[in-house]
Amino acid sequence: MEFKLFLIVLITSAPFVLTQSRKHLNQDVKYHPFDQNLYREVLNPELCQQQIQYIRNSTLLQARFLDAGLRIPQGILLGNQIHLGNFYQCLKITENVNEMNIQGKYCTLKVSLGEVDSLQKANREKFYSESYHINLDTIEEVTRIMKTVNNTRMRTLKSSFKLPYSPDYEVKSRKGPDNPLSDMELTLAICIPAPCTTPEVINTIVGNITEIGINYKEDFCRLPNDKLWAPVDYVAVAIFSAIGFLTILSTCYDIYYSKVLVKDKRNVNSLYFCCSLYTNTRRLLTFKPIPNSLDCIDGIRSLAMIWVILGHAFYAIPIHENPLEVFEWTISPNAIWMTTGHMTVDTFFLLSGLLLVYSSAGKLTGEKLIRSLHMFYLHRILRLFPILAAMVLFEASLFNYVSDGPLWTAPAHNVLRCRQYWWSTLLHIQNFVNPLNLCVGVSWYLSLDIQLHIISPIILYFVLSTRKTVAWAALTSALMASLIAATLYIFINEFQSGIISPNRPEDSDAYFIYYYVNLLTRAPPFFVGMIFGYIIHSWKGKKLTSTMVIAMMFWFCCLSIFGMILYFLYINIQLDWDNQTADSFINSFVRPLWGVGLGWIIFACVNGYGGPINWFLSLHVWKLPARLSYAMYIIHFSIMVSYYNSRLAPAYFTVSSVMFNFFGFFSLTFILAFLATVVIDAPFGILVKTILGSGSKPAKTMDEKDLEKETISSPTDIKTDPTNDTFVPDGEKSLSTR
Repeated sequence: MEFKLFLIVLITSAPFVLTQSRKHLNQDVKYHPFDQNLYREVLNPELCQQQIQYIRNSTLLQARFLDAGLRIPQGILLGNQIHLGNFYQCLKITENVNEMNIQGKYCTLKVSLGEVDSLQKANREKFYSESYHINLDTIEEVTRIMKTVNNTRMRTLKSSFKLPYSPDYEVKSRKGPDNPLSDMELTLAICIPAPCTTPEVINTIVGNITEIGINYKEDFCRLPNDKLWAPVDYVAVAIFSAIGFLTILSTCYDIYYSKVLVKDKRNVNSLYFCCSLYTNTRRLLTFKPIPNSLDCIDGIRSLAMIWVILGHAFYAIPIHENPLEVFEWTISPNAIWMTTGHMTVDTFFLLSGLLLVYSSAGKLTGEKLIRSLHMFYLHRILRLFPILAAMVLFEASLFNYVSDGPLWTAPAHNVLRCRQYWWSTLLHIQNFVNPLNLCVGVSWYLSLDIQLHIISPIILYFVLSTRKTVAWAALTSALMASLIAATLYIFINEFQSGIISPNRPEDSDAYFIYYYVNLLTRAPPFFVGMIFGYIIHSWKGKKLTSTMVIAMMFWFCCLSIFGMILYFLYINIQLDWDNQTADSFINSFVRPLWGVGLGWIIFACVNGYGGPINWFLSLHVWKLPARLSYAMYIIHFSIMVSYYNSRLAPAYFTVSSVMFNFFGFFSLTFILAFLATVVIDAPFGILVKTILGSGSKPAKTMDEKDLEKETISSPTDIKTDPTNDTFVPDGEKSLSTR
């Protein structure tokens, strides 16, 4: 009886594991990163009963199974609904006895409590003891806390998680407002013999606990060596091995030819050195002053990238031991710098539009743009391709073997998404095809950027006209059309006004699909950038006659815009916020206004009104992070996902602990981005430049090429920025340092 009571207490106290939508994913075994056949083949009801009987008679073995699984979660009154048991201890249980191989299997249960009356009756009649008594007031108080957590839980990872196969054992109960326990859904980690299912174990040892209103469902199970090698894994090993071999070969040849033989590399085809770590690193670390360059953009890009990584360091944490305290901190003024971090993406949209116009105006004509339009698009796509493709291949294959743990089902699900939707990522259409199942979660931005560049020649053709009135008419018409269309769309659909919306958590998916990754709603900052690009180009080489007083007025307006944006993004996540009209206004105008503020900063810095801000943003220290920022953007989130989902238990949240993680994430991301740039991005850029850009010209050696590794020549004299996704012409290469 005491063992039954012990199990009942633990089941009713188990927390609810990650509840993410599982939509539109192919469940074919060939896609799964876990061996689905293994999970089915080990099931054997007869052998299960034999092993349960043996375990019940073996005190030590029974203790090992109990010790690896059943626990009351810490911090349940702080909102913690999760206890993950001991994943590795469970899977290491193995014992050969009586011609049986007893192997531990790690499982989790989704557990919900039924009606209070059922528990009260069971408490009086069946499970009563002086040492264990269900206090209904306590249950209802805990239920209130759980309901608060569930209703305000931040939907941080917008992708859906499909967990490994498990038989769909579920007993349903009445839920709704008449059942105060219906919102109390928990998770129990349990260690059982491999041939068994959790219902078989519970029913054999405890009995039918559904009779007393405790309902459960086996969520997923894990076994040792259950990660299944797929053909894509072998392809990844082959491709990455080939890249490594070519890198070593090219580096050795480069060093031998230039340092040992001391010969002039101009006599050798540059392709022999394209994979050389020595040459590519020199090129990456060499910075040359370029006339008319926008040096302040290096600082803006670097700071924006740091803000992205910092925000995701908080955003990517899947579970907390104190979620109520996390929520209280999130809606407090102390967290404004984190909760408004999503605005930094609009910084990149602004820079993309700005540099597109600034680098093209005065150097191209509309007719030349139209004649080479196919190369315009091709270079844009190819510039983003190598690192993105490498990351897609990695996440579809070897990423599954980086780590493991009870939360590794989330990264494994990302592997599943990449195996099914790699094509939509590389074609940059995933925001239309599979917005909730993104492969490389942060790559939605690249899809929008490519789509904006696809439509940009419609405006750019008129901007390149020699008549300024035509250019201004095209730019203002594009911005106004974008704003009007986006505003009407937003007011009609009535979206929430932020990723974090405590009062409307059920709308998170709709907000993400139809607003956050929607081309129409994210386009205005891009067109604002195009306008500022044309303004800066028009004033290039000219001296402004404005007084410092007027400049200070503009600075005051700029800072006021930023302050207003931060204020509105703070008040709209408060619990008492309920103003749909204001939500629609916020969604319609904060992003283009953010672009206006940043546009003024760039314009002021370029024209001598930046003061200490221009000095800070133009520091030499920002140049290397700016060049690496594209690779850092693509890589950083996968590092966070692998680290956070390797945890064996919920961690207590503090800002200082996450900041400590941030510095580790940033350092590792910087190193990996550097390697990816010199090993993958630079060689691919040289190869594309040689094939598409050299034409009949003799091939240049690496030493004669511009040391801006991001740039690629094209027949339109336009070069692409690999990181901030902008086209840069010859002579403006410093713009492409991100």
